[in-house]
Amino acid sequence: MRRIAAILLLLPLLFSCSGRHARRAPEPAVQKDTIYPLGFLTDTLLLRSGEVRSGETFSGLLTRLGMDSADAYRLFQACDSTFDVRKMRAGNRYEAYYNPADSATLHYLVYSNDRVNQTVFRCFDSLAVWKAARPVDYLRKTADVTINSSLWNDMTAAGASPELILKLSDIYAWTVDFFGLQKGDRFRLEYGETDCDGAVISIDTVYFSVFARDTSKLYCIMVDQGDGGNLYWNEKGESMRKAFLKAPLHFSRISSGFSYARKHPVTGQVRPHTAVDYAAPTGTPVVSIGDGTVIGKAYEGGGGNTVRIRHNSVYTTAYLHLSRYAAGLKVGQRVKQGEVIGYVGMTGTATGPHLDFRVWINGSPVNPLTLESPSEEPIKEAFLPVLDSTFRAYRTLCY
Repeated sequence: MRRIAAILLLLPLLFSCSGRHARRAPEPAVQKDTIYPLGFLTDTLLLRSGEVRSGETFSGLLTRLGMDSADAYRLFQACDSTFDVRKMRAGNRYEAYYNPADSATLHYLVYSNDRVNQTVFRCFDSLAVWKAARPVDYLRKTADVTINSSLWNDMTAAGASPELILKLSDIYAWTVDFFGLQKGDRFRLEYGETDCDGAVISIDTVYFSVFARDTSKLYCIMVDQGDGGNLYWNEKGESMRKAFLKAPLHFSRISSGFSYARKHPVTGQVRPHTAVDYAAPTGTPVVSIGDGTVIGKAYEGGGGNTVRIRHNSVYTTAYLHLSRYAAGLKVGQRVKQGEVIGYVGMTGTATGPHLDFRVWINGSPVNPLTLESPSEEPIKEAFLPVLDSTFRAYRTLCY
């Protein structure tokens, strides 16, 4: 009897395994989300996308998309700290998902806070709100650009992001005059880039770069000393940061140079012009080229609205013809390198908007374009081996 019972128990297994053409029970179909990771399946839903309109409120957007006003208010209350409705911005994109069987029934709203971050709203049954993000790629890239017309045109023509140009201008702000680039000048570099959906989100770090002109090369190596300070050094360990910026503004051209015998364009008199005039549109921000103390802020006749800054016991600078001063700027105030102190204008005796910029060393005027700016503190001795090995590694890659 026991043997019969055992055979009866094995019969279902024997029949299921016998025969070459035995069929398996079909596995249930798994529906995949086409937009990851929103937190819901999108394949079977109807998608309509658009932009938030000017002046449109959160509740107004929901009701425009078909949600009942009472439910829209309940969803508004459900937002809590997940989404601040006051930060919803006109022009930002949204995706609205509907039930295909009833295209008027809004199921989900996905609002793009920026190019990466999103907020998802469940608009039916149990209302809910949660955060989502598009996938982000962190890439290591190289660029090799030779100047033919301008850094902007040549860099973008080479496929580099405009943000990379701004990063370079920040790094080389003390050593390279970006408005004085010459045909044949060359930038080569390796950098980190964050992309999302094929678009550049940010340029994260420039690890190494070299600026070449003729036979001279200006290297820049990134070494983090961990103190929150300077990151960029030349191959000798000298800081890429200098005591003074190369120029106090973004200008279009130099309209007049340093001279001891210049014919004034208004008065016609021949007199010294111990300054450099930078032509720029009215309202262009003017910054202090270095840390210092404001020792003058006044209308000075032909110089118009003028700011004077003493940087230390040796260096003094002046910024003339300003249309206005930076808000709150006062005599005696300490200012930082790169801090806005005023805006380009044509007050005083001037034929057009420009900045008259002057530098004195120990009370004697010097040409700002030939000013040799001292470096900040060099790299710490403990990091010199890191600097040296990094330089040798990247130099091999670039040549």
